[in-house]
Amino acid sequence: MERSKFIGREEEMARLKGLLSARVASLVVVRGRRRIGKSRLLAEFGKEMRSLFLSGIPPTGETTAATQRKEFVQQLEQAGIPGINPDDWGNIFWLLSKVISKGRILIVFDEISWMGSKDPDFLGKLKTAWDMYFSKNPQLILVLCGSISSWIEENILSSTGFMGRIAIDLVLEELPLSVCNAFWYPHPQRISGYEKFKILSITGGVPLYLERIKPELSAEQNIRDLCFIRGGLLVREFEEIFTDLFSRKNASYREIVASLANGPKTLQQICTKLKKTVAGAYSGYLDDLVKAGFVQRDFTWSIDNAKVGKLSRYRLSDNYLRFYLKYIAPNRAKIERGDFANIALSSLSAWEIVMGLQFENLVAHNRKTLLGLIGLSPEEVIMDGPFFQNPTTRKPGCQVDYLIQTRFNTLYLCEVKFSKNTIGQQVIKEMEEKIKRLKVPRLCSIRPILIHVNGVEEDVVDSRYFDKIIDFSQLLA
Repeated sequence: MERSKFIGREEEMARLKGLLSARVASLVVVRGRRRIGKSRLLAEFGKEMRSLFLSGIPPTGETTAATQRKEFVQQLEQAGIPGINPDDWGNIFWLLSKVISKGRILIVFDEISWMGSKDPDFLGKLKTAWDMYFSKNPQLILVLCGSISSWIEENILSSTGFMGRIAIDLVLEELPLSVCNAFWYPHPQRISGYEKFKILSITGGVPLYLERIKPELSAEQNIRDLCFIRGGLLVREFEEIFTDLFSRKNASYREIVASLANGPKTLQQICTKLKKTVAGAYSGYLDDLVKAGFVQRDFTWSIDNAKVGKLSRYRLSDNYLRFYLKYIAPNRAKIERGDFANIALSSLSAWEIVMGLQFENLVAHNRKTLLGLIGLSPEEVIMDGPFFQNPTTRKPGCQVDYLIQTRFNTLYLCEVKFSKNTIGQQVIKEMEEKIKRLKVPRLCSIRPILIHVNGVEEDVVDSRYFDKIIDFSQLLA
């Protein structure tokens, strides 16, 4: 497989191709984190038909509804559709409909929130245009695409105006590890899983970041090029994410993600750290970050009845953001001066601890694969995820990296370990302590699982303490 070829997204592509057999026009929403590959997926899909991509422009203090309309019309002119006056969205959509009234055609409105956020009439006129003009072509596929999922959810998916009109709501997530392996073409088998995981602990399964990997270079060299050399993609990426996506409120969003860099926190803990009130706007900001794909909200649950509890913690689920906050941001001045070009990664503060948190994210992002490796089908699982038990007067606190509860009264306690060394006997003591602290119903069985990436000492295997020892690097073999 050539590195320039489109990689992964088979399920998403299959859903889109299913629209080709529809006998009516299709209105589609595609959303997900910046750089996750939304436009690339749609471009690949659009190769089978006439395609037209139109994008909003990033909002600034000077951006107005008029400048967005003007940019839209300029893009139409560049696509060979001249003569449209940018005075009104209704007029623009009506004239556009005249040239797309027949035949198989894909139209993509990219960064839809930028396009319409400055004009309160934009969505109403788009809905009218869909009902009266666009939908009259039964072979038309119109995609509303964007990175600000909270805006899309609030203004389109939850809007009565678009109710019943959305054929597919496609949320793009990180690529699974088995797909990520292809980015080490042409010799992925020559690179160890441990080395690949060092890069993935920074990039996650984000396609655009993975496309920048140079397989002929070591993980350390790739990381230096991306993160520690002036002008590197991941040196400037953080600023672009928060400037483009969160505009004027980006300082508040930055504060939140920074508060999560060292580990998960409750809403109360976040607000306490930031000296904000729990009843303030920060709960909404956290919800935006969750929908944008940067933060995950993990709810605890009652093992007794498998019901989700009220307690939850927010976890920085995006590996790049944590790496930036821990290592790039504090050293930005040195990077700009060229003083970090030859840094030894192992010399970075708390490197092993941070890599452990990153590896836990990768395991959580690949939960379907994890279930398969344990031998469970999704139908058997009633609850799963990172689990915590708050201390009370009757029970101590407890935290499980990943807990799986099945309908057959079995608890799979997964200990996730990322280390440059093989895992020794200490991991058994750690698991024993967690089991001791965990409040387990009498009828439940406990099955300890060890997940690692760089080997386990023989005495750990010989002890037969763990029901299953999973080498996650096999996903990158």
